[in-house]
Formats: sequence, C-alpha cells, structure tokens
Amino acid sequence: MLNALTIDVEDYYHVSGFESSIRFEDWDRYESRVERNTQRLLDLLDTYRTKATFFILGWVAERHPHLVRTIQARGHELASHGYAHRRIYTQTPEEFRQETRHAIRILEDASGQRIFGYRAASYSITRASLWALDILQEEGFTYDSSIFPIHHDRYGIPGYQRFCPVVAGHGGNRLLEFPISTLRLAGSTLPIAGGGYFRFFPYAFIHWAITHINAREHQPALVYFHPWEIDPGQPRIQASALSRFRHYVNLEKTEQRLVHLLRDFTFGTVLAVLKDRGLFE
Repeated sequence: MLNALTIDVEDYYHVSGFESSIRFEDWDRYESRVERNTQRLLDLLDTYRTKATFFILGWVAERHPHLVRTIQARGHELASHGYAHRRIYTQTPEEFRQETRHAIRILEDASGQRIFGYRAASYSITRASLWALDILQEEGFTYDSSIFPIHHDRYGIPGYQRFCPVVAGHGGNRLLEFPISTLRLAGSTLPIAGGGYFRFFPYAFIHWAITHINAREHQPALVYFHPWEIDPGQPRIQASALSRFRHYVNLEKTEQRLVHLLRDFTFGTVLAVLKDRGLFE
C-alpha cells in the first residue's frame, strides 16, 4: 500500500516548545541548519527512490528560495506550513487568512507552481480553530493535514475521523482532511506517526502499527518528520524539561529508524496517495 511521507521544513529554533525561550524577532540571530539537514533528507529519499510532501515554512522559503526549487526539482511535492509557525488558535481569522496568503505567495513565487496542501504549525487546528478549515477551503487548498485525532496539551481533536474525511464548508472548493495517523489499541487512540512519537516508541511497535493500519484497516498511513530530527548535533535550547524531552529524545536514532521505515514500507506524496485512493484527480 502507498503511504504518505511528509516533511515539515522548519529549523530547530522554530518549534512551539521553544516559544517561551526564543522570540520570532530573534530568529535571524540563530544558526540556520535547515538547508543542510533538508539536503541530507533529500539525498536519503533519493537513495530509496521515495518522494515526499514538504510542508515548507514561509519564513524558511523566503530566506532559502533555492531550497524550495531544489525540493521541487527532485520531484517532491511542495506544500505550505504557514509563515511564522504561529499556532492558529492564537490568531484571529483575518490574521490567519493574511498569513496564509503571504506564505503561499512566497512558495508560489519561488516555485512557479500552484500549492495544493496545508499543514498548521503544531497541528493547531483544534476544536477552537475549526474555522480555519473554511478559510483554507475559500483560499483554494485541495487538502489539509493539520488534525491529530488525539489528546495533547497543545493540539489534537480526540474522536476526529482517522482517515481522510471530506470537510463540509461554505467555500467553493472541496477540502480533504488527511489526519496524522494514529492506532486504535485497547480503546485508546495512540499517536505513532512521526516526530517525538517515532523517536520515543520502539521501531518494532511503529512497524507493527503501520502494518496494522495498512493490512487490517486497509488505509494508508501518513507519517511526518522534521529536518532537525536527523541533526543530533544541533545547539541546545534552554526550555522546560518537558519541551527539552519532546525535542531531544533519541535524536541520534532518527536517521537510522527512517532508513528502516523507507526499506519496510512504500511511500509517496500526499497528492499521490489521494490520487491512489480516488480522492483527487
């Protein structure tokens, strides 16, 4: 089965867990490692002949337009990760609309192509910000991949449909939601699809979970990574113990685990998976 591989292109100091330590206005003062780490991911994907969807932060695309064109030239899908990694529920609808338009303009100017997909910073389409789906629909997106159907202190919609519902709204375009993959086990919904969860759980469990989703539920999995997750030598940021744990746990194991994943499963872009499922023409 074709599964979706997604990369959130942001740097180590952009993550929401470090917001209390690093101001947006100071981002340019930090060492940028996003380009070299993304290049490493691109080389790895080439080795395993795998294509992915790259959700690129507008702030990154603005400073590294060549990186956008490199991702595009190597056959991957470009998608939007917003501009400044602001969680949606901290914005007004109009602020969100303007930031989204700004980020899309940067990506489309750099690539010369239409952008179909969107992912919110920190998966921040929650029950408090479901209005964002209407705006994405009105702005012409084909799909969103921002909803995590789990309990979490910063994101998540527990009980949300786990597999690609069509979002009803008043915009003129149909919007598909491709939630982050989860596993139903013993009455609970477990996050297994990437990021800190991929680094924390044993790989054997991740392998079993994706196999279960494919073989027993007959659905594609969607997994996600960040370029900074294959960079254990990145500078350490002073933050809360919980934020440090979430960010740094098992960074030294991520690249090898990703290699195992690419060997064990078949992956493609989000658009390729939607086409494979007959949800996109």
